[in-house]
Amino acid sequence: MLISLKVNNCFIYNTETEFTMRSDMRNKHFPSNVVSINSTNVLKSAIIMGPNNVGKTNFIKCINAIRGIMLNEGTVMTTNIFTDNTVSEFAITFCDNEYEYCFELKYDFPKNDYIYEKFSKITYDVHKNRKETVILLRDTKNKEYVCNTFHEEEKQAVISAMKFTAKNNILIYLLDTSQFSVLTEIKDIITSFAKKIDIVDMNNIPMKKTIEMLKMSDKKTKRIVNFILNADLYLENYQFLNDDEFKKSMMGKFASFSESNPQEKVLQSSSSFMDQLHLFSTYKGLTVPSIVFDSTGTKKIACLASYVIEALESGHILVVDELDNSLHFKLVRAIIAMFNNELNTKAQLICTVHDVTLLDCQKLFRKEQIWFAHKDMDNAYLYSLSEFTAEKDGVRDTSDLIEKYKRGVFGALPEPDLFESLLEVQNNG
Repeated sequence: MLISLKVNNCFIYNTETEFTMRSDMRNKHFPSNVVSINSTNVLKSAIIMGPNNVGKTNFIKCINAIRGIMLNEGTVMTTNIFTDNTVSEFAITFCDNEYEYCFELKYDFPKNDYIYEKFSKITYDVHKNRKETVILLRDTKNKEYVCNTFHEEEKQAVISAMKFTAKNNILIYLLDTSQFSVLTEIKDIITSFAKKIDIVDMNNIPMKKTIEMLKMSDKKTKRIVNFILNADLYLENYQFLNDDEFKKSMMGKFASFSESNPQEKVLQSSSSFMDQLHLFSTYKGLTVPSIVFDSTGTKKIACLASYVIEALESGHILVVDELDNSLHFKLVRAIIAMFNNELNTKAQLICTVHDVTLLDCQKLFRKEQIWFAHKDMDNAYLYSLSEFTAEKDGVRDTSDLIEKYKRGVFGALPEPDLFESLLEVQNNG
């Protein structure tokens, strides 16, 4: 599970910015929204709210960038364009296999070098005192190299390799890890965690994952279909038809649809489009092509279903940009409630939203689960509702958070002034 992500000089963020899923259990509100791993209390879900173009999507990009680095999928990031600083910094803390780890990086863009990387294991004693053990450190700027292993020969070999190995990637992808047990362990931990991160953009969510799972015709298929049906979309069934079933369906009432998509054209289409043609929904006993008859929201729920089910079953971290895009507010709340439920003990949901009704600490969230994104002429900011206290700001779990947000108490509120545009249109008309 993700515990925290700290970034500096990356995309829109030009100062150190930290997002954390840690929970303070001195607050007893909604204990089911928290899972305890070892001595760390981790939130199961969090939302990020704010105006357009203030950094919400950029934060998702930061998660995607560190995931890509951890899986050796390339560097998909950039420094803040408004500074002269050429070095981006990341620090991601996570739980895996009941332990807490921290992975820190500094990347110099002009040199295409990872000038700093550190991998640490974090433990707690019976009194919950935190101890950080550095397993691996490569600081090429300060010429500091650490390898913490019981095998002295291996330790010296790794340190020697760190001094002379190229810096255009992180160490586990530059050396043959099979030759070093400590690097094998680090690589397994890092890749295992990164593979559990699923990132979805609701503006362009792919259907591929759901289609592949529907083809399997197993228990997971049934769970995905039930999720779609339980979303209250007035559907009686949702299925992927095999070739024979598809041809039979297209010979009947939907022959005109088939004629408008000649076979030779369909055969030239991408396999993903061909697969989407095989998706059918059932309304009032009639099975119809989903691609023609289902609404945009229904299609997005069908796409999202596979990610939600897999996250809950396999303990994934589902990161969704604009979760409330084309979805009814009650459906969005229901999805969040699935992750907050006490039955979920291993999955997380992190999403950006615009729906102010989600500012709900009475029925849905703890205060530390609600985050705001804001930007001014100097910086972009990411901060939690938990920073607003009853004593200082009059913000309690029972407060009307929507009204306070509308009044600008939390910031992260746009102030559009389009009247000048109206006057300009009228005057030029």
